[in-house]
Amino acid sequence: MNLDPQLQPFAPPPDDIPPHPRLHLHRAFASRYLPDARDLIVYVPPGYDEHPERTYPVLYMHDGQNLFDGRTSFIPGRTWRMSEHADAAIEAGEVEPLVIVGIYNTGDRRLAEYTPGRDWQMGGGEAASYGLLLTRELLPWIAARYRVRTEREATGLGGSSLGGLVTLYLGVRHAEAFGKLAVLSPSVWWNHKSIIGYLNEHAPQIWEKPRLWLDVGDREGLRTLQNAEQLNRRLIANGWRPGETLHFECVAGGAHDEASWAARVRPMLRFLFPAQ
Repeated sequence: MNLDPQLQPFAPPPDDIPPHPRLHLHRAFASRYLPDARDLIVYVPPGYDEHPERTYPVLYMHDGQNLFDGRTSFIPGRTWRMSEHADAAIEAGEVEPLVIVGIYNTGDRRLAEYTPGRDWQMGGGEAASYGLLLTRELLPWIAARYRVRTEREATGLGGSSLGGLVTLYLGVRHAEAFGKLAVLSPSVWWNHKSIIGYLNEHAPQIWEKPRLWLDVGDREGLRTLQNAEQLNRRLIANGWRPGETLHFECVAGGAHDEASWAARVRPMLRFLFPAQ
């Protein structure tokens, strides 16, 4: 395992948009559980350097190259604008200051790593190994280098599409590690909606349900919308409480793209990490 990937400030070329002052890029984080190394990008909140005694909750996000930097995003120039939305929410007193860790996907192997269970046509099924990378390697690595709180209640996991699917799967599988889940536009359809059966089987074993944001856009297609509604019903049946431990929203005009997910960052952070 690569114990100390290169740390460098996030610095676009001089003629590009000025870099956000509190982003750090870590190159080539390697794992003993999966073959490909991946980059990490870490946002720290306003005041992080000025208050060295303070510790912060942390949100781990999949598809990290789509969150902050338009040069690395799947569609060039289109990101979640996560640093801007987090800064605005924190400075407005809506959201508790937090650290956000963007975990880059590995391109061609994204589908394999983000899917629980192997589909007979599409393959996949390496999400359990990805979960070991997160819980046994990445979380301790971040805790050793950033002032993050490590208790379950202060640790979140999030993503969209297949990233939303793997968030829910790992949030249930590793409920001892993640107390907050951001499940945006989840790919419930994967492998004949096997995530529903997994939830029904394992959720009753979770005594304290993680706080969970679930959403879908009304322009993502009828099947995606119906699947998200079914998932919401199963969460409620398995003990999540609407308005308390669960927020479900069908977003008017929401599509399956970075611009739509960007518009949901601030309300998602308000629900999962409300200012104390």
